[in-house]
Amino acid sequence: MIRDKALWKRFEAEWQTKRNQDFEANLRLFETLIEHARSIGAWPPDDPMDGIEVDIRLARMVNTYVEKPANAPGPGAG
Repeated sequence: MIRDKALWKRFEAEWQTKRNQDFEANLRLFETLIEHARSIGAWPPDDPMDGIEVDIRLARMVNTYVEKPANAPGPGAG
């Protein structure tokens, strides 16, 4: 859990500026991973919709914000 949001924002900003963002290198890495997945028979999937229910349920859990009750112990909203 992030307790010091200001510190985290500074870290993220610094990391973004120092990070080498090479689109071509990222694209080559992606293509290599796709080729590897094809070579082991993991891509493309037999049924692209297989497991979609799990994906939807997980997305709902991750993207749902539940405000912490005002009388709950501990710092900040959860």
